[in-house]
Amino acid sequence: MRSVKTALALGVAALAAAGSIVTPAAAATPSGDANGKAMTWTLLADGPSGTVQVGGGPLSNPYQGDTATTTALPVLCLRVDGSPAPAGITPGFYAGWARGAVAATNPIRGTRLTSRAVADGVCANNFGSGWRMAEFHDGRYGPNLESSGGWSYWAYGDVPAGTRFWTAINDQPANPWN
Repeated sequence: MRSVKTALALGVAALAAAGSIVTPAAAATPSGDANGKAMTWTLLADGPSGTVQVGGGPLSNPYQGDTATTTALPVLCLRVDGSPAPAGITPGFYAGWARGAVAATNPIRGTRLTSRAVADGVCANNFGSGWRMAEFHDGRYGPNLESSGGWSYWAYGDVPAGTRFWTAINDQPANPWN
């Protein structure tokens, strides 16, 4: 009968060998991959004068992504046209004003959004010139809306409640194309 020490050593060796079998598959994952996940946002509130507040909410992860890119979700699109914030919206860091309108496309698998240019093209093809994928930092606040915030923002528009939207982030690897 083998000693407990020998059995444990054999078990550790078996686990190490199994781990080395898995390692090449993990090495095939693209650099910067957010574990096959990307950040999503949702409708947080309806506001005055045909506005909506969109943001991550408690399910969003702007650092590592929160939704598998194999999932089909609408793309959150934005057209910045310089619209001033309507009465009743006071822009701040965590709930800025996007200076335009948001809209959502039909669902598309995140794996099809292979670059920011492709995602912007989806928005332009759906809504026209000047539309692009919305980004985490699009909310503005402060004097003349000169500062950029994050986490959520207000814009004109109408997006479906109860769904998540692919949304870009320019300083983290949590986009579908990462």
